[in-house]
Amino acid sequence: MNDQAHQPAKRPVTPLAGSYGHPLHPILVTVPIGAWIAALVFDIASHLVDDPEFASRGALWLIGLGIVGALAAAVTGFLDLLAVPPGTRAFRTALVHMSLNLAVTLSFAGGFFWRMGDGTGSVAPAQIALSAVALAALAVSGYLGGKLAYRYGVRVADETTQAEGFVRS
Repeated sequence: MNDQAHQPAKRPVTPLAGSYGHPLHPILVTVPIGAWIAALVFDIASHLVDDPEFASRGALWLIGLGIVGALAAAVTGFLDLLAVPPGTRAFRTALVHMSLNLAVTLSFAGGFFWRMGDGTGSVAPAQIALSAVALAALAVSGYLGGKLAYRYGVRVADETTQAEGFVRS
């Protein structure tokens, strides 16, 4: 294997993806992940609190916030994908990662519209199940995203640059 084959995947294809060594995708994914996990907590809380409408409405807002965040993360993730050489394991892993994320986002979008106008009580068990399954798929996708960064080094600074942090001063 060519020792330099992975180098293009370390550099951004455009400043919109973040600078070298500082990709935007990893920080943007925290918005949908956090919002959707919190939405599931609110879903469950809607069965445990005195005001279920408040919890179900909160979950709806959190799902909407997560969808907006996912769209921003998707743009930067797609820009990072453009830097990965096609036909490689990293590229195939990135395609699966992207496909799972799109499926998760579509699931939450479907759940969002399913819930519209339902804010009169506890969240339906089927709606909670949809969120739980989507979050499980998101966990698998997150594992693959970690593999892209930590195993394959996509958008991670090269070892020469990393070594600068270990020089004693």
